Amino acid sequence: MAATTDEQLAELLDLTSHSDSVELKLTVPLEDQRKAIQALGLDPLEGQIRLIYFFDTPDLALEQAGVVVRARRVQGKGDDSVVKLRPVVPQELPDELRESASFFVEVDAMPGGFVCSGSMKGVPRKASVQEVFLGEQPLRKLLSKEQRAFYSAHAPEGIKLDDLVLLGPIFIVKLKGTPAGANRRVVVELWLYPDGSRILELSTKCAPGEGLQVAGEMRAFLAERGIPTTGDQQTKTRTALEHFAAHLDAEAS
Repeated sequence: MAATTDEQLAELLDLTSHSDSVELKLTVPLEDQRKAIQALGLDPLEGQIRLIYFFDTPDLALEQAGVVVRARRVQGKGDDSVVKLRPVVPQELPDELRESASFFVEVDAMPGGFVCSGSMKGVPRKASVQEVFLGEQPLRKLLSKEQRAFYSAHAPEGIKLDDLVLLGPIFIVKLKGTPAGANRRVVVELWLYPDGSRILELSTKCAPGEGLQVAGEMRAFLAERGIPTTGDQQTKTRTALEHFAAHLDAEAS
């Protein structure tokens, strides 16, 4: 999985035992991306188009504080939004938060590391993502009362929702299916950045108690197909935020 020492393994097992889900992730090096898609045998034409919009300050104060505010437009589906905090320690979260049907705790594990996050999810009711993107509605109308309260509790002091700027959108193609020889569904996400760069991520989800077994099975499955399971891992969200923040600086100068 992602633990390299006994201490890390103990921490990982403790986090997963108190989480709602585990997501195993792997980013594929640029030179291996085409081979990976071919090896999985999934049809790119079955992919779903998504646009992801991030909101932060120009100097990425939220990102530095571990807070992510995100909205999505999904082909064939409605809009959604999330306010995410990471890292979190599940046992230290308030009971009322864990009992909310909109709140979800998940451990993301990848080669070289893992992180536990808490996400307050919502479906916009008072505005669409497109309306906010066009400047016709304020960001706060995309968020539920629970999401706004969660944001206020964890955002850096003095940074209101109205202080945030739009960073994005990022164009994404998402493909999912169960490849031949695999015993579970694999999700492929291709993030296309405006500068022409791209990140290809493979992932699969499992129940908290299955993480180590599923990680071993998926590692063997990918290795058999020549897909590298080691190497530097890229973070999709951070890459997107840094790209658009730099773009804001260029426009201002």
